[in-house]
Amino acid sequence: MTGKKVLLVEGDEDQWSRTGKIFIDAGYHFSAVADGLSAFKKIKDGHFDLVIAELNLPQMSGIDLLTRIKDVNASIPVILVSDDACVEKAVEAMKLGALDFIIKPLTRQTIDILAGQQSPDRQQVEKRGSGGSTGNKHSIITKNKEMARLLQIVEAIADSQASVFIQGESGTGKELFARHIHHRSHRNDKPFVAINCAALPETLLESELFGHEKGAFTGAVNMKMGKFEIANHGTLLLDEIGEMDYGLQSKLLRVIQEREIDRVGGTGTIPIDVRIIATTNRDIEKDVDAGKFREDLYYRLNVIPFHLPPLRDRRDDIPHLTSYFIKKYNDIDNRDVKGLTETATSLLLQMPWKGNVRELENITERAILMCDGDMIKEQDLTFNANCRPAREVDPRLSSPIHPVSLREMEKKAIFHTLDQTDGNRTHAAEILGISVRTLRNKLNDYRNTMKGQQKA
Repeated sequence: MTGKKVLLVEGDEDQWSRTGKIFIDAGYHFSAVADGLSAFKKIKDGHFDLVIAELNLPQMSGIDLLTRIKDVNASIPVILVSDDACVEKAVEAMKLGALDFIIKPLTRQTIDILAGQQSPDRQQVEKRGSGGSTGNKHSIITKNKEMARLLQIVEAIADSQASVFIQGESGTGKELFARHIHHRSHRNDKPFVAINCAALPETLLESELFGHEKGAFTGAVNMKMGKFEIANHGTLLLDEIGEMDYGLQSKLLRVIQEREIDRVGGTGTIPIDVRIIATTNRDIEKDVDAGKFREDLYYRLNVIPFHLPPLRDRRDDIPHLTSYFIKKYNDIDNRDVKGLTETATSLLLQMPWKGNVRELENITERAILMCDGDMIKEQDLTFNANCRPAREVDPRLSSPIHPVSLREMEKKAIFHTLDQTDGNRTHAAEILGISVRTLRNKLNDYRNTMKGQQKA
């Protein structure tokens, strides 16, 4: 038992038993009241380690209750909950000292993350599944309704054997989502193995997936186990599956159907028990229609489909994600940034976020390093030209700088990133939010253009 005391302030008494069961099962001492005045009296009369209050309460709003609690004891963590996403209220609550502002429903996972104290039994499960960590690095940080719906589906399917197919733009957290599924499953104490299907040519990818025998080809000086064998009884993530060569797709289909592999150069089959999760940032249905991806393989992989929304469609998550990244990089970079100014927060909420959560993390880390005080300001975010609101005045109307084509801007960004990564294409592609194959095609395109100009 944690021994921690939690107070729920909720006008709907039907919610008390459901929410109370989650807290009690997690090892907390739980009590509940129906209005803000009763809650404030209870807090003055006794000690609570956490208060969770509905935003719209009778007699006293959640915001007013938060203010009065902080006046009495600023150290009491207060979380406000609401049925609807309201960015303005979320920002106001965080400025007034709320630990968080979340969207209903309160799930066991949400409670574990936000209360900052997991129950003993859950800690052991996460520890086994993450190789010794508490498992927090695999948690999904969200208050968005659509993401909450997807996480509920995860709880229902995590223990199944069915393949999972995760689609979403680059930077939306597809690999993190895959790891979360693994850690919620009964396989969480077995390996989680990931392979990027775009990072290797077909011949090497086949060897990486299925392994090879000694002498199978030039350079095969020893027997090598493939990712399927390494992941046996666990989970195998096939990242960027849409980039896999069509010929290799046939071999993968056979492995999924027969649940056995043949090492390259081998003479016998090896049985495997692996749960497959595949991800892609491509429109895979279009690839199927165009004959670029096997339809039968797609249906084998797409048993349980997920489509992760881009960050621009879950802007209510931006304040919470930013807070998480600030804490993360304060620890990494030995800084003590407290948060963001109101104008900085407003800017983040308006940005287009083409790079999604990965872009937000990079910008937050950079802003922490640029910040000369304890609050991130707008200029800490906008020193990079990419940090602009989604809607802005045409720069040609207010700037004497000659316009640059999108192609030229893209080209400069690619070569700058390659320079920063010492020519490492895999790393550069990850930073840019594109596949290695896309990067390679663009570089070839630039070279062909240059050759054409030279001939002319």
